[in-house]
Amino acid sequence: MAGVEEPGARVAVVGTGSWGTTLAILAARQGHYATLIARTEAEAAELRSAGENRRFLAGFPFPPNLTPTADIPSALEGCDLLMMVVPSQTMRANIRNVKPHITESPIILSAAKGLELGTSLRMSEVLVEELGPECSGQVAALSGPNLAREIVANRPATTVVAANDMAVAQRVQRLMNGGRFRVYTNPDLLGVELCGSLKNIIAVAAGMADGMEAGDSAKAALITRGLAEIARLGVAAGASLFTFAGLAGLGDLIATCASPLSRNRTFGQELAKGKTVEQVLAALGGQVAEGVTTTAAARELAARHDVEMPITEQLYEVLFEGKQPLAGLNALLMREPTDELLSLGVPPPE
Repeated sequence: MAGVEEPGARVAVVGTGSWGTTLAILAARQGHYATLIARTEAEAAELRSAGENRRFLAGFPFPPNLTPTADIPSALEGCDLLMMVVPSQTMRANIRNVKPHITESPIILSAAKGLELGTSLRMSEVLVEELGPECSGQVAALSGPNLAREIVANRPATTVVAANDMAVAQRVQRLMNGGRFRVYTNPDLLGVELCGSLKNIIAVAAGMADGMEAGDSAKAALITRGLAEIARLGVAAGASLFTFAGLAGLGDLIATCASPLSRNRTFGQELAKGKTVEQVLAALGGQVAEGVTTTAAARELAARHDVEMPITEQLYEVLFEGKQPLAGLNALLMREPTDELLSLGVPPPE
């Protein structure tokens, strides 16, 4: 694969979790000057002293051109690409925190996969609301079948970057594509973001099926029908159906529903074993299962667009109304039989 075409750019990453750290390491490996922005100077000092993120990615040393820092103004000075890699429910607070220090016109790249509670806004929409409409052309999103621990270990992987301005998406592609990390572009920003967010709902459900030992037939059905219902919502919201068949949709769905590295799958699996939502979230050790809050936000978005999402509805009742996972599964099986393609909006043959 061809290497990075624009070495020496300045890349700043907000978010010191496993994915934010991985993207900062990738940027540094591509020959860029990367800064990993920590929440406090104490956290930054700990990261610098260890030379790695021992909390989330122990064993993967920082390249020499990666600098952890809590000094936001210096991190953003001359910045070409600012990656926001924080939980969706803290995106607004985080961009507000860095906004006063954005003096250049960097590309703002969201790598979060969720919808904001209360508004059901996508992360690019949150960013534009906070930065102002004049920045909308500079906002992009990155999503795909990306498991941080595999990618930082230099295993082959692909991702998708989307923006309303394709020149912006292509610039991110040039900055981040290289080594064993292949970056595709997609003009469907809405669809790519919805894919990344909504697939987490299905991953939690698939994990629950694993936890109940429902079998591979049941899990395959959940994944397939899950893809159908998230695509229904995406198309109703204005996304391209083809995006849901791509890396950000089907690709990410396969990875996050199947891998033991997936936090959303693990969350569902442990929930089905009898643990409470609070117990499972605590066991994640500070990391987030975006599928929990996204279930509530997607349910609101589905009501707004009058779209039926039976898996999302049953998962909502399990997560927020105390329904037992087995009862949710049985409720799906007892639904009125229907035509498979008709539910996707495909007309019957004449």
